[in-house]
Amino acid sequence: MDKQAQILPGTLDLLILKAVSLGRLHGYGILLQIGQISRGALAIEQGALYPALFRLVRQGLLKTEWGISENKHKAKYYELTPAGRKRLREETEGWNRLVAAIGTALKTETSEL
Repeated sequence: MDKQAQILPGTLDLLILKAVSLGRLHGYGILLQIGQISRGALAIEQGALYPALFRLVRQGLLKTEWGISENKHKAKYYELTPAGRKRLREETEGWNRLVAAIGTALKTETSEL
């Protein structure tokens, strides 16, 4: 994909929860994972990521643990909590309903009204 899309308000938390659901990641790894799972269509700036991570930890949706990164630096790793898994499931279902509804609306022709 050659053009990046804008992140819609309220979707950053969902993307972070999805990225972390695929495995324990440090902050930079989350940025890379979001880029990878969106096939390069979405890029998150670090200035937006870390406040969101802090908020998700404070809400009990992520837990943290210090570890050593692949380049031998100390890094904070993030994992989903059971509450985070539940929130991801609920948010995914809501998002899928919204996408289906908008898709249906956009396909509607005048003759169908």
